[in-house]
This record gives sequence, structure tokens and C-alpha cells, in this order.
Amino acid sequence: MKKVLLAYVGTLLAFLVLDGLWLGVLMAPTYRALLGSLMLDQPLLAPAAVFYLLHTIGCVVFVVLPALSWQRAACLGALLGLVAYGTYDLSNWATLNGWSARLALMDMAWGTFATAVACTVGYWVANRRGRVDP
Repeated sequence: MKKVLLAYVGTLLAFLVLDGLWLGVLMAPTYRALLGSLMLDQPLLAPAAVFYLLHTIGCVVFVVLPALSWQRAACLGALLGLVAYGTYDLSNWATLNGWSARLALMDMAWGTFATAVACTVGYWVANRRGRVDP
């Protein structure tokens, strides 16, 4: 149970830091320019929190715990990120005015990368060697 908790917390924290930098610092002006009036002035925190909690559950259950190496965690994490973000972005591109191919591809690439890194960190945290267990 401790390994599962470590995997979850490590993965979640890594993903939150990465996505916070991406959305809050690096890409905020780009998203605002591409999405315009589709964006809220302030994001809704409850749905965002549910996304992060659910995505992390998927990362831990489908990638981090079954992975036999950090390399496998990275590869499977990238695939999970591509599937998750691809589902979202391609559906939006197919159904929403103002959702462009550029936006979909950029966001899918980000989701692929961020999920791969978060799963790798979660794997390392859950499987770190030399830890002292009380």
C-alpha cells in the first residue's frame, strides 16, 4: 500500500508542477490567443482537480505500478498521455469552432511529454532503492 501511495503522490506532484509551468507560465498567452473567448478568465478549480486526480489514477494503475523499468514507465506514460490528450483534443477539433489543428497537435505533444515524465517520476519515487522504512 505504501508503494501505491508513493507512486500516486510522486506522479501527481510531478504532473502538477509540469502542467503548472506549462499552463501558467509558458503557454498562457498562446492558449489565450488561440482560444480567445472560449477561455474563462479564471479556470474552474473543481473540474481541474478531478482531472488531475483521475489522470494520476490512470497513470499509476496502467503505467507506474506494472512498469518493470523507468524506461517502460516513460514509454507507456507517453502512450497514455497521447491517448488521453488525443481523445480530448481530437474530439474538440472535430466539434468546436476555434479549435485548430495547431492547438490539438501542440496540446497532444504536451500531454504525451508531461505524462511520460510524471509516470517516470512516479516510478522512481515508488521504486527508489536504499530507502529506510520505519
